Amino acid sequence: MGCVDARHVALLRDLLASTPWVERAEDLARGLRRTRTPGGLMLLGTPDDEPWHLAAHLDDEARYADLPQLSPSLVRWEPPPGAPAHLSIGLDRLEDARRGHTLFVVNDAPEAPVPLLERVDDARRSGATVLALDQGDPELASIAHEAVSLRPSGDPVTFEGMQHLVSSAAGQAEDRRKGGLRDRLSRFLDLVSGPRPAD
Repeated sequence: MGCVDARHVALLRDLLASTPWVERAEDLARGLRRTRTPGGLMLLGTPDDEPWHLAAHLDDEARYADLPQLSPSLVRWEPPPGAPAHLSIGLDRLEDARRGHTLFVVNDAPEAPVPLLERVDDARRSGATVLALDQGDPELASIAHEAVSLRPSGDPVTFEGMQHLVSSAAGQAEDRRKGGLRDRLSRFLDLVSGPRPAD
């Protein structure tokens, strides 16, 4: 999706409004918002693909919405020696997972590696809430309390697009106005052509 800003995410939301994907993204975002304390949200990818981009967006949303508990700890499989503190959080962080913490697992492969599944299962047994965004992995979905699974060739939203929908929804107030078809169409036209000039 390249460079994605709030206008692009709003456009994506409007384009997907008649599908279940926006609601599924909002459900996952609600799970993220239920993290109780700052530092309680852990974000974990695979050994080959760490979700840096999603971590940055969640951190921005936490700051804009004044929700410090939404700022994630990016858990890395092998942080390099001498990395800054926020980039040197290793797998041992998962050992501290407990009730009130949330582990958000992002797996863009068809199947999660076994070591990832084992660590996620351990965190769940320790009381952490497990959320997952994956590409149809039944094992990961069965461990997670809530999961959104995408089919790379069959769903109208990309894996990266869903990450943007989830992070954007996480920073929005629960009572934001959804509006009907006419409101969504009006917002869509404003995004495409710009707002109508005042009379």
